[in-house]
This record gives sequence, structure tokens and C-alpha cells, in this order.
Amino acid sequence: MNANDKLKSTQIKNGLAGFKVDLWNYEGERGALIPLLQAAQDTYGYIPESAIDQISEIVGIPAAEIYGVITFYSQFRLKPLGKYLIKICDGTACHVNGSERIAGVIEDELQITGNDTTEDGLFSLQKVACLGCCSLSPVIMINDETYGRLTSKKVQQLLREYKTEAQNTQSS
Repeated sequence: MNANDKLKSTQIKNGLAGFKVDLWNYEGERGALIPLLQAAQDTYGYIPESAIDQISEIVGIPAAEIYGVITFYSQFRLKPLGKYLIKICDGTACHVNGSERIAGVIEDELQITGNDTTEDGLFSLQKVACLGCCSLSPVIMINDETYGRLTSKKVQQLLREYKTEAQNTQSS
């Protein structure tokens, strides 16, 4: 068995057969770390531990250092996104009009902090620089739907509607 076959075999054994790049092409290339992390996240929606271990073997960087890179860059996630991705705008208009208060309501209602995902995997929260809807500030997006001119009460009601929808979907 040659080196490529051995690596392919290891990928399949570790459940990485679906990885969107041929990892063995990057053996020993430390500079390929970021593109490989991006490929892992593109493949899985986040970067699983098994992908980190595989990338570590390929590029020769210890997994602990790779975790450091992942946690340094906000584009990378170590957990899958929730069913509902909430993006809260913190651009100037939204910030001035209370986006911090809205973020606090969301965090309290979902029992999460910052850029995180709820324990049940239903909601993920991401603070973003701008959603481009300044005239509607403060604004959030839930998946592809935009909600503006938000108040604490509106946000609580909106989150409850999404929770109800998720429960109804699960029981069907």
C-alpha cells in the first residue's frame, strides 16, 4: 500500500471520506492549514475534532496549535450551526438604536452568550458588522428572513414563534 492509499484509507476510517479536498495532496505543507480548515468547514458546516486530527497528521502541525488558529479566527466554528441562524447587526445605525439590548434579550431568551449555539442545536447567534438594512435598525436576520425596528418584546415574540415552529415540525 503506497502513502496515498494509506492516507485515503485513514480518511475513510476516520469518517472523512466526504471531505471536499484530497488531503493527501497537502502532506507536509504547513501553509495549507487555513485552506484545509476552510475546506473542512465547507464540508461539515463546522470543523469536527476528527478533521482537526486528520489535518494535523497531513500538515505536521500539532492539533493544539490548530485549535489556537481556529479559535483566533471568527470565521471558524467548532460546533455545528443551529437550525436557525440568528445574525444580529452591530453596525453603527443598529448599535446606536439598541442592538446591544436586542442581543442581550436574545442571549437571555436562548440561554447563550455571544457567538454560540443553544444546547438543543436549534439556534445559533452571530454578531455581524452590518446587514445593510440601516433604515430598519436595529435588525436581525433569522436564516434568510430580515426583521427590523426591533424592540425587546418583538424579539421575544419572534423567538417564541420560531421555537413553536420547531416543536411543531418535530412532532409531525
